[in-house]
Amino acid sequence: MSTADAPLPKAPVVEGARPHMLVVRAPYYTQIVDGLREGAERILREAGATFDVLDVAGALELAAAVRLAVRGRRRYDGYVVLGCVVKGETDHYEHVCREAMAGLTQVALQFALCLGNGLLTVATEAQALERSGQDGHNKGAEAAAAALVQISAARWLDAV
Repeated sequence: MSTADAPLPKAPVVEGARPHMLVVRAPYYTQIVDGLREGAERILREAGATFDVLDVAGALELAAAVRLAVRGRRRYDGYVVLGCVVKGETDHYEHVCREAMAGLTQVALQFALCLGNGLLTVATEAQALERSGQDGHNKGAEAAAAALVQISAARWLDAV
């Protein structure tokens, strides 16, 4: 099955209060990140979630922005991070990918966050475009769905 033939992901059902989410975007590759955002927002709307959107400078700033949101006055049930890093001719790609992913993992674990990771790390822009289109392979939609599933799990665990 090609990515164009893949079924669109469906929004998971979240019991209880409507989730309030923060979508954090690193829009360096505008077309790609806009596609990821459209996919994420579709899933969040289908789930009945409310959300705010925050843009940051780049992939390395995603984790810090989530951390700042955690210490801020607004409370979020979950977070969706979106961005894209495309391999270039230097080893900068490896450093950015490794540190951005480690930062996201660290902040999610440290603060027990429901976080959907939609940071693409790809060899080519063509690969990123395949993963940000409005078909069944949109990684922004998958990241939003993952965050919502985590919220459901957290609420279930809080109730038992």
